[in-house]
Amino acid sequence: MEKRKLGKTDIEVSKICLGTMTWGQQNTESEGHQQMDYAMDMGINFFDTAEMYAVPPKKETQGSTEKIIGSWFKQRKSRDKVILATKVSGRSPLNWLRDGDISTEQSREQIFEAVDKSLSRLGVDYIDLYQLHWPDRPMNLFGGGGINYEHIDKPANDISIILESLEELVKLGKIRYIGLSNETPWGTMKFLHHSNNSSKPRVQSIQNAYNLLNRTFEVGGSEISHREDVGLLAYSPIAQGYLSGKYQNGALPKGSRKELFDRLQRYEGPYAEDAIQAYLDIGTKYNIDPSQLANQFVTSKPFVTSNIIGATNMEQLKLAVTSVEINLTEEIYSDIEKAFQKHGNVAS
Repeated sequence: MEKRKLGKTDIEVSKICLGTMTWGQQNTESEGHQQMDYAMDMGINFFDTAEMYAVPPKKETQGSTEKIIGSWFKQRKSRDKVILATKVSGRSPLNWLRDGDISTEQSREQIFEAVDKSLSRLGVDYIDLYQLHWPDRPMNLFGGGGINYEHIDKPANDISIILESLEELVKLGKIRYIGLSNETPWGTMKFLHHSNNSSKPRVQSIQNAYNLLNRTFEVGGSEISHREDVGLLAYSPIAQGYLSGKYQNGALPKGSRKELFDRLQRYEGPYAEDAIQAYLDIGTKYNIDPSQLANQFVTSKPFVTSNIIGATNMEQLKLAVTSVEINLTEEIYSDIEKAFQKHGNVAS
């Protein structure tokens, strides 16, 4: 498995990252362990999680994913073989994440509390990459407000204060490097500005949605990735399963996330089904599994440091991991670009 440098660090991470957000809700502890065993056998050294997981977020399962990773570390004695990434939540009404049943925000006190709780659940002394799960400033996120910026005038912790808190944690040895997630080009450059003009830690990565239906990162984000060495950790590469074709024409597979939780509206816009079908047809034309086509498209992009794949069963996981073996020829890329020119970004 090819390794790529994480930002300006001395860390090299596999170009496929194991996503974990279903463990503890859709997946059991033993299934999570099986996925991690397989990933390691396939040369994957990069795991991504979050304090909020499992998803969908709820009080009863919060932190379960980190605990499953922690029990695997304890059993396998493999902490030194894994680059571990987790996240602290941004401003939200998820009041079960913090002591005192308060809403989350990225204040110094809450960041310190979140780090210590993650370290405890994971059973580790340090976190390699600590990410801000979403901005502390109020924004339309996760496909809820389209691609246009809408200003929301509400309180937010200053970026410099957030970086000061993270700097303290780096000095304490609790985290090694920091990253962003669900962030805008403006936000990324503001973080870089603050760190470039001080001793504060520099963001090394940005974890945003990126797939055939949502290529908005290419506008602004890809140039920052190239010029500033802040590579993309791409999540949702198969658009929450839609690019596998399993939901096409109204299908609702038993046990799927759509059937269980009905939370996938991000990829259900008025023009999404036609766009999805166009990419499914490309897979059929070249006899390539559509989910592997979608995954390899993401992995092959020069601004992508690692593609965060996720699965609820081993068949899905093996398809995702072995997508790196797919050869996307110039002809295939040409067909993909023609489809994109016709359909554009139908999700955000």
